[in-house]
Amino acid sequence: MNSLDFRLLPAMFDGMKLAAVATILYVIVRCLNLKSTTEPPGITYQDTPLSRYLLKSCPLLTKEYIPPLLWGKSGHLQTALYGKMGRVNTPSPCGVRKFLSMPDGATATFDLFEALGDHSTGDDITMVICPGIGNHSEKNYIRTFVDHSQRQGYRCAVLNHLGALPNMDLTSPRMFTYGCTWEYAAMVSYVKEAFPQTALVVVGFSLGGNIVCKFLGENRSNQDRVLCCVSVCQGYNALRAQETFLQWDQCRRLYNFVLADNMKKLILSHRSSLLGLNSSNIGDADLGRLYAATSLMQIDDSIMRKFHGYSSLKEYYEQESCVHYIHNVTVPLLLVNSADDPLVHQSLLAIPRTLAEKMPNVIFALTQHGGHLGFFEGAVLFPQPLTWIDKFIVEYTDAICHWEKDQPACQKSSHQDLNSYLQRTGVTLTG
Repeated sequence: MNSLDFRLLPAMFDGMKLAAVATILYVIVRCLNLKSTTEPPGITYQDTPLSRYLLKSCPLLTKEYIPPLLWGKSGHLQTALYGKMGRVNTPSPCGVRKFLSMPDGATATFDLFEALGDHSTGDDITMVICPGIGNHSEKNYIRTFVDHSQRQGYRCAVLNHLGALPNMDLTSPRMFTYGCTWEYAAMVSYVKEAFPQTALVVVGFSLGGNIVCKFLGENRSNQDRVLCCVSVCQGYNALRAQETFLQWDQCRRLYNFVLADNMKKLILSHRSSLLGLNSSNIGDADLGRLYAATSLMQIDDSIMRKFHGYSSLKEYYEQESCVHYIHNVTVPLLLVNSADDPLVHQSLLAIPRTLAEKMPNVIFALTQHGGHLGFFEGAVLFPQPLTWIDKFIVEYTDAICHWEKDQPACQKSSHQDLNSYLQRTGVTLTG
């Protein structure tokens, strides 16, 4: 090698370093989605007096949602932070745990949190909340939302999914499932009986969104005394959702594995109850298949569908999906999803969008960022304790409460018009 070659080496190394730095920066920009712009939620709705009122009364419907600059535009990081921490600086609301005996011997539980002040309408209003898969009132994101709601004058009742609470044994050989509404219905009935003057706001997160929408649509009487319903980050159609969970785009197959592993641990923690109690549909062979399962679909087929005697996985998913019931909901219905949610495939979002196009009581809000139940806000790096979705739900329900109080005749008329519309058109959604 001559002297000229040696003189070129530093320049070559500098070029390699520059290329490496450029590659790292490119990967960071792509992974963190830094080039993505912040926008207001995309809204699908019909032009009605109520929707016009909500657009004026809910600034967050038309205002930019701004996530933390350095990482908040990544749906994966939003989802991971929610999954690991739930929320930051989580409050500890004080509630009372209630126990309800179910007809099949199961013991449903929920936690009741009284309002910390008067609601702005002066009315008695209770939020009946259904958490996500395997969750309960002690989860950080639930505690944060409950604390914020209490401070705005709402009583909160939070369902603890059957089998989800640590250190509480099952009293019947079944756990919560994707769409079983029995425990949620029992909680709602208790609240209605215990507080005859209260009006209800129905809220569901993820799997809980499916349950509450299915509950309202199963029977029109379930909507009595309900002011509105809010569903956040659900997938609407279990059969289609599970098919997308087997795909690798957006690392969905990896999320499927992690969720399945968590679900497997939860089920195995109740192994003795599921096997030992009379009338159990679960046997040693089913638990053997559970040990080998690497996806939610395999767990649903070997364990979950058998809690209610479904003959096939397809029947289980079809019967437990809210997509077959949600068109029966006539109260104001807000459906919220995030476009970068790695757990909810884009194809599933056609369901709420079509519903909002057909039904005058439905608003579908789709944010650009937020991940799955993240929706963190913040300037650069550190997120705020209260998330965008916490504030948005309360802002929307406040507006509905004032609409109901200030314009009862108009509200009643809109419900009558919607009921006649449903009967006349026979609107159905099959997803």
